[in-house]
Amino acid sequence: MSGPLRLRAGERLVLKKPHPCGTNLWEILQPGIDFKLRCTGCGQIVRIPRPKLERRVREVIRPRSEEGAGV
Repeated sequence: MSGPLRLRAGERLVLKKPHPCGTNLWEILQPGIDFKLRCTGCGQIVRIPRPKLERRVREVIRPRSEEGAGV
């Protein structure tokens, strides 16, 4: 096991299943044990537990300012 994902506020996530509005792209508003996410399609805000979220993530889209920084 590689450990928990390092996710920060402002990053976007592509999840495996789409939201009922049709998009599967979410923005992280608040990371932690429970994540607060905003749907980029309809704007709905949800809370989801970390273990459940980590199973559903397909891709993490980091802001451009952080892409060049070696982490």
